Amino acid sequence: MLASGLLIGTAGCGFDDGLSRRDAAPPTGTPAPTRTAPAPATPSANPADRQLRLAFAGDVHFTGRTVALLDEPRSAFGPIAEVLRDADLTLVNLETAVTDRGTPEPKPYLFRAPTTAYEALRAAGIDAVSIANNHALDYGRVGLLDTLDSARSARFPVFGAGRDVTEAYAPWLTTVDGVRIAVVGFSQVHALSEQWKPTSTRPGIAMAFDRDRAVGAVAAAHRQADLVIVFMHWGIEGSACPSGEMKSIAGALAGAGADIVVGTHAHTLLADGWLGRTYVHYGLGNFLWYGTSRSTDSGVLRLTVRGREVIRNEFVPAIVSGTGQPRLVSGSAERAIRDKLATARRCTGLSPTK
Repeated sequence: MLASGLLIGTAGCGFDDGLSRRDAAPPTGTPAPTRTAPAPATPSANPADRQLRLAFAGDVHFTGRTVALLDEPRSAFGPIAEVLRDADLTLVNLETAVTDRGTPEPKPYLFRAPTTAYEALRAAGIDAVSIANNHALDYGRVGLLDTLDSARSARFPVFGAGRDVTEAYAPWLTTVDGVRIAVVGFSQVHALSEQWKPTSTRPGIAMAFDRDRAVGAVAAAHRQADLVIVFMHWGIEGSACPSGEMKSIAGALAGAGADIVVGTHAHTLLADGWLGRTYVHYGLGNFLWYGTSRSTDSGVLRLTVRGREVIRNEFVPAIVSGTGQPRLVSGSAERAIRDKLATARRCTGLSPTK
């Protein structure tokens, strides 16, 4: 986990300071630093030669049985945090508003969490979170603005939403070991998408339905960075196969310059592969989860990249335990998850190799 600096990316702004994972995290409540242009690389620092280890996991929130985990935020994720920390960059989806205010939206499931969620995320080794999902506005625009404000106060990076349309579609920009990385987040969930999309005067989450803007955001990120990651919120709940809508936007994002596309939302694991030179994982399932779900299968996706190329992909199986924490599995439980993933790969339409 790198120490965080930049919160929500703004198009055309510089990268954060790229502090190493060994540096202490900044104290909660410290104002966000002023962004500066990256320092010139040393002559031997060629990003195309650098190898980085990335980690991704699925949906996280603190409500129901998991809110009690925030009584001890530094251990909220349990032992699986060791896997998350063992990467140069770790990303998950934060499936909740972080607020104690707002008006509930007209929807069946409503999630919100206290600000100690950021302490738990940071302690687990998570560097940034997508909030481009169908729960970030569960408590309206007041709740979303609280989420953005509290993230800034905690100096914890979030992406995929913003105070206006420009901020919502902007990448989070960071530098890790000399490699400039841009991360963008989009939702492809239909419910309330019209009401939740951002405008020039209204906060909201970045929607993949605005295809031209989403593709343009990825193309712009490609011009700014050595590596472009897209974190999607998409899929059909309970289905281990990607829909045609998912495959279509994945192709468009790959064509625009995305190097990695990963996603969540279906509450079950989907599978991965290559779309040309772009690595795609259609669904990472639940990770730290409040209650019953369509599946308890979970895990951590670990990728090794060199330049823009994914040179190794590995999925570390886990299950969502009775506490809501993800727990690593082995033996027959691990084999069962790997067998399900092997079956799911048949419907991805992706190549097993580049």
